[in-house]
Amino acid sequence: MGTRRKAREIALQILYQLEVNPLDHQEALKLFWQTVSPSGPVKEFAARIVEGVQQYREEIDAVIKRYAEHWRLDRMDRVDKSILRMGVYELQYCDDIPVKVALNEAIDLGKKFGTEESGAFINGILDRISKEEVRT
Repeated sequence: MGTRRKAREIALQILYQLEVNPLDHQEALKLFWQTVSPSGPVKEFAARIVEGVQQYREEIDAVIKRYAEHWRLDRMDRVDKSILRMGVYELQYCDDIPVKVALNEAIDLGKKFGTEESGAFINGILDRISKEEVRT
């Protein structure tokens, strides 16, 4: 498994943890690193994603709300919501990550960790966002 793929899986776990048990994201990272000790690059990229999602969460959630027709954020599966937040963060705030890579990684995470429908659900929303929203 590649460095960034592993980092995304870790970031997803931390973001999910924050959905279930809201606390400061720095504290969540600290607690996670006490039980898991990934390599430096994995840890750095995972922390970058978690910190970025938390920093831009209001903006990210607003984008998701615009494109998630007939879905309220509070009614979405927590895993799917966390993956969508990561995907939107990468699409809009990470110029070093190609759009196709951000999309594929989010879809793969949905297929691996979500429900049977997660991959298609995530793909539908992120694909529209990638075509209609411009990176800031």
